[in-house]
Amino acid sequence: MARKDALLNHHVILIRRRDALRSALAGDLSLLKELRSESPGDVIDAALDSTQDEISSQLAEVESRELASIENALQQMQIGRYGVCEICNSKIPMARLNALPYATMCIACQRDVERMGLGSAQFLKDSEDSDNQTVSGEMELDLS
Repeated sequence: MARKDALLNHHVILIRRRDALRSALAGDLSLLKELRSESPGDVIDAALDSTQDEISSQLAEVESRELASIENALQQMQIGRYGVCEICNSKIPMARLNALPYATMCIACQRDVERMGLGSAQFLKDSEDSDNQTVSGEMELDLS
């Protein structure tokens, strides 16, 4: 029962974080609109405004990805798949979920995906394709 209670606690944490991210993103977007409506004083001010816009945009992108991950985790909770690795279908350890409540993969599968430089959906597709094909262990490199 301890795992079930912890998973329910993660639901509360994810809801709070989702709401906070939604508010932050709404605020970031309105701030960017306000900044664009103001006319810059000179070239230096314009450069600083542009830099701030870029930083805000990058932060909003990171927050958007986190928000999408949280919404995916909440959806997984609704269908009863939260805390189960989407690659190997094993239970994701509670220590990992405590550190990253929206984790969708166990550490081993996450490492494999990162090592290959793929998203989880692409990793699943490639692993299914490799089951049907023989893959050579050698790789050709163009060094010219």
